[in-house]
Amino acid sequence: MTTSTVEGAAAGGDDAEREPDPSDSLRTFGAVVQALREHAGLSRTEFGKLVGFSKHTVESVELGRRMPDEAFVERAEEALGNTGALRKAAQYLSRGEPGLAAWFRRWARLERLAANLGTYECRLIPGLLQSEDYARAAFDNSIPPLADAQMEAQAVARMERQELIRKRPNTAFSFVVEEHIVRRRLGGDEVARGQLDHMLSLAELRNVSVQIMPADTVCHAGLDGPLALLEMPDGKRLAYSEGQKNGRLITDAKLVTVLHQRYATLRAQALNPVDSVGLLRRIRGAL
Repeated sequence: MTTSTVEGAAAGGDDAEREPDPSDSLRTFGAVVQALREHAGLSRTEFGKLVGFSKHTVESVELGRRMPDEAFVERAEEALGNTGALRKAAQYLSRGEPGLAAWFRRWARLERLAANLGTYECRLIPGLLQSEDYARAAFDNSIPPLADAQMEAQAVARMERQELIRKRPNTAFSFVVEEHIVRRRLGGDEVARGQLDHMLSLAELRNVSVQIMPADTVCHAGLDGPLALLEMPDGKRLAYSEGQKNGRLITDAKLVTVLHQRYATLRAQALNPVDSVGLLRRIRGAL
């Protein structure tokens, strides 16, 4: 079951959040539930009684308006033949996520399942490490400018995505960030101070490693640009590369191996986590 699958109401509840922008995966899952229910000859009211949810909730799930929680999936599976179809389909559920770029949504879903993640950034503070004020300052620099509603949706989505770090304490998050990024005063001194404080607080978590690539380094394995990596619980490794208004999920095993090797070299070339935290504190103190 994915993390996103269990973000709804408590088991048996009827007040799960309605999706403002149903995703294709929610619509597809709902259609499968409806087809299986109708094949079983059950009305929504009858099916709702079997699974312990109201007719309204059943309807909302079937129409893709509501994210089913784990209890709904399990009870529906048992009530509709126990074929495993609903359990498997639930693994790919995601919200509409209007605040995430279309090309990034698949990677964001994979992040929720990963056993460990690694990120190298040379443009700006990685999204998972951004303070809200820094994120808003970054969005404020978008060209063409964002509408207020767009900026709000993106800021909310980024902060919700960042909750992964604290919600998944057994997942390892590592970051390699260029020194010039943390020295840049994006949004002004107050925003920069808040961002450094935020990074330092996250760096204290046992599942987070922050390393700074010094500006005076003479060796650098990341000259091809930003890189994101993850490893799934089954050992499968994937990579993601992002550029101007586009992103690419990389699944080819040989290429992924090369990118993981590059990231391992980057970590060896960067300051170690203790020295990186020391540098961040010195930069913070100078503001």
